[in-house]
Amino acid sequence: MRRSVLRNRALVAALAAAGLSSAAFGQAKDVTIGVIYDYTGPFAAGGSQAAGIGTKIAIDMINERGGVEGRKIKATYADAQSKTEVAINEMTRLLDQEKVDLIMGVFSSAQCVPMAQKADASKKFMWADVCVASAVFKDKNLHYVFRPQVHSDQFGQASCTFLNENSKAKLKKDPKDLKVAIIYEDGPYGTGVAAGNDEQCRKYGMQVVLKEGYAATAPDLSSLVTKLRRARPDVILHTGYNPDITLFWRQSREQGLKWAALIGHGAGYGQFDKLKEALGKDADYIYDVDPVAAQLLDAKTLAPGVGALTQEMVKRYKAETKADQVPPHVSMGFNQTWIFLTDVLPRAIKKYGGTDPEALRKAALDADIAEGGTIQGYGVKFFPPGNPMSGQNERSSPVVMQYIGGETKIVWPTKLRTADPVLPLPKSNSYSNQ
Repeated sequence: MRRSVLRNRALVAALAAAGLSSAAFGQAKDVTIGVIYDYTGPFAAGGSQAAGIGTKIAIDMINERGGVEGRKIKATYADAQSKTEVAINEMTRLLDQEKVDLIMGVFSSAQCVPMAQKADASKKFMWADVCVASAVFKDKNLHYVFRPQVHSDQFGQASCTFLNENSKAKLKKDPKDLKVAIIYEDGPYGTGVAAGNDEQCRKYGMQVVLKEGYAATAPDLSSLVTKLRRARPDVILHTGYNPDITLFWRQSREQGLKWAALIGHGAGYGQFDKLKEALGKDADYIYDVDPVAAQLLDAKTLAPGVGALTQEMVKRYKAETKADQVPPHVSMGFNQTWIFLTDVLPRAIKKYGGTDPEALRKAALDADIAEGGTIQGYGVKFFPPGNPMSGQNERSSPVVMQYIGGETKIVWPTKLRTADPVLPLPKSNSYSNQ
């Protein structure tokens, strides 16, 4: 017994000499997460920076509560610089050199598609917070990549369904007489949304008078604007980032292009502050299809305590950025991170014994959150291996929002509506065809 005591004392002394206390001995291992967003470059202002802040707020709040199962969340934040090759290199560095337990984040679908394939092939766990391209998962049969976020097919379907439900009442046109133009940045994100637009609008019998992509880095979109002037669409469905959105609007005004409504799909269209800065009063009445900004939902329709989470997120975001508007991407970053830290990670540790990719994978497949159980309203249940969209949340859903009087309102679906949609554009708007 005396020898055992002496050995333990020697061990404690050795730990102390190494800068560790006896309290630290036996302490649970930190959970290390590599968080990748575009903090610089054009994607930063398109929503990536806001999503990154939302993610960090969630991690900070969890650590303030003592971590997960006694384990602190240690996040390493990396800047993808709005470049796909940088994002891939940063993921490789974080996994191979920093030895993080998992990768989280990713705003751009152009980054997300190759990153997801690389992570899965290496049997590394990746949790996608914001990227929406259906191509990330479609027919890939991924096992170690999961996304609670909505996907681009849903974006495309939402805007066309909104038009179908409002065409007669608001535009005084039968859907089959409605002329729709689909324009998009030609990466996986824009292409995916445009495909959903095209398929769904045609199902409703709408006339797709133009469908054309362009490079998000294009310095000139005047030829696209000219084609739109010739096609004379009632409604333009646009998927872009920024500054391509600002460029399109500026050149449309210069060439006299007008419309009854323009519906954007996330990214740059989810950043009202940036739109107002570029377009002034004409930023009013733009539509945006996105996962809902959580602060717009009625907390009484959500699970107990969820509304308080939203309030805390909003308070912290405004305190850090001094911004008046809280864009949807803040909710996206926060919500998906919160789901992982409070539902998936605890289960991986308690039920499956740790934070290795296999434990995280099994824990994610067990997720079963009912509608109303997250700050963005939707539930969580992932499609299993063998499904064409394995790893995608089957319970996710976007909404259609509109900027009215400088405020963001939900105009679709009807059950969540907080304002009647302004359709068509008022005559006072510079882009109105009325």
